[in-house]
Amino acid sequence: MERGKGARGFLLAPVCLSLMVCGGCLVKKRPAAHFVTIALAHPVVPAPVGQDGAGEAPDLGVEAAPMPALLGVPRNPPAKPKVVAVAAQPSAEKAREPEIVPDLSTEEVEAAKADAQASLNVAERNLGAAKGKALNAAQADLASKVRGFMKAAREAMKDSDWERAKTMGKKAEVLSRELAGGL
Repeated sequence: MERGKGARGFLLAPVCLSLMVCGGCLVKKRPAAHFVTIALAHPVVPAPVGQDGAGEAPDLGVEAAPMPALLGVPRNPPAKPKVVAVAAQPSAEKAREPEIVPDLSTEEVEAAKADAQASLNVAERNLGAAKGKALNAAQADLASKVRGFMKAAREAMKDSDWERAKTMGKKAEVLSRELAGGL
């Protein structure tokens, strides 16, 4: 406690000293400004330069610019073009963008088909094992992802994109094994 009071006093002394210095002399104060004398002061007018006309301002001859004819929008805007409405043809499927599929040999296509189908079978088996059991939030999320990859693999098979089908099937298989291992 003693130490804190001394530190406060040590800081208070310079503050008080600076206030006294900035405030000026306590005994002799500066006289306050009298606004009465300021209000009565007259401005100093410069003396004219001479009688020869050098002090007069030249006549510049300012001309007024003509006003524009119209400031607003024309009253009759041009007619809007008529557009013939084209009847939309209902399509059963959404038009898909063309995909670039690598050219595979017949053996590679057959191997990709077999791998994709084998991966889908394993994923379905593992998902079926988890079907009757109560799943926590993480396991339910994994099961949802497995179903999504399986659906994507089947769509790729329909489109004859065997590389994508193989990749999606493999992803579904790996996640389904992780799901089955956690049961």
